[in-house]
Amino acid sequence: MLVNPELTKDIIGAAMEVHKTLGAGFLESVYEESLAIEFGLRKIPYERQKRIDVFYKDKFAKHFVCDFFVYEKIIVEVKAVQKINDIELSQVLNYLKAAKTDIGLVINFGETSLKVKRVIRAR
Repeated sequence: MLVNPELTKDIIGAAMEVHKTLGAGFLESVYEESLAIEFGLRKIPYERQKRIDVFYKDKFAKHFVCDFFVYEKIIVEVKAVQKINDIELSQVLNYLKAAKTDIGLVINFGETSLKVKRVIRAR
């Protein structure tokens, strides 16, 4: 069963449009900026470079910054690599834990066709 299928479908559709328009080969920052523009055009609510605090035993340890926090519940990480690997997936899983949310998407613009991996936090 997919978590928030309509919302993730909207995000993936926006990413597909960016990849269709730009293709592979640009830096991650180009795709991130383009995806923000596409979210705006589609009226998809998002926060960019959202700071999320990490706590260790109830003490603030550090913060991280995710690329996008969409619909106030979905973490989106933009990549431009040859292939998504376990490191990217683990990173998003940790982001989900810290943000106390359940779904993340790793979107890779670096391949010939767009690749999206869903990351679900088990409770």
